[in-house]
Amino acid sequence: MTATEPVGTVPAAETVTAADAPPPAPGATPPRTPLIARAAAELVGTAALVAVVVGSGIQATELTQDVALQLLANSTATVFGLGVLIALLGPVSGAHFNPAVTLAEWWTARRGGAGVNAREAAAYIPAQIVGAIAGAVLADAMFGEPLVKWSTHDRSAGHLLLGEVVATAGLILLIFGLARTDRLRFAPVAVASYIGAAYWFTSSTSFANPAVTIGRAFTDTFAGIAPASVPAFIGAQLAGAVAGLALVAVIFMRGKTGSGQPAA
Repeated sequence: MTATEPVGTVPAAETVTAADAPPPAPGATPPRTPLIARAAAELVGTAALVAVVVGSGIQATELTQDVALQLLANSTATVFGLGVLIALLGPVSGAHFNPAVTLAEWWTARRGGAGVNAREAAAYIPAQIVGAIAGAVLADAMFGEPLVKWSTHDRSAGHLLLGEVVATAGLILLIFGLARTDRLRFAPVAVASYIGAAYWFTSSTSFANPAVTIGRAFTDTFAGIAPASVPAFIGAQLAGAVAGLALVAVIFMRGKTGSGQPAA
């Protein structure tokens, strides 16, 4: 049933309760949730994610001088925090928390797949960016740091940008691969686990998110990134998103029916 169909036209046998319907996740935004609620979920979710990333980084540096332990603490907190946020807010907004994911979903919807339209993307992306900045400020406030202090952590090296391309491509491949194979119910665990692993196997520690990258420029702490490094990081992330969508198209290629139409 679509939003334009009159009530009472759906046969009783086809009616499902909200409890029976599978919960949406990244790549499958629920169509009947009001846009203002979805945008609010994206703002709050992205803010909470950045607060987890930045706050755990500050905590780690206060507890130990061992950089490996600092990264372990930071990545562990991020894995658990991201998994919880996807499980909580996925049924509301799809739990993108990431302009690269939102743009990739808009592109697939534009080509006939499920996803957000241009109006929804235009609401999601500013909400994600504002949320990311708010999350960084909140984390600084909780630990008595200056509320806004531009990061001095330069991340402009070419190998770091390659790491961002790889990290973002893998994230997009995972999310949209799960969608293509009807396994989005595993998104909270799968996406959080991937980000946790990518902290360690990518040179950039896997930002993989333009909004989070912007937010992390506002804090001169463990998780920060110098503002001068932000444009190149975002460019690498967008390039990774394109690469990820290309991989999805090749690996999860849909077959055709006898009439030449794509299989369902």
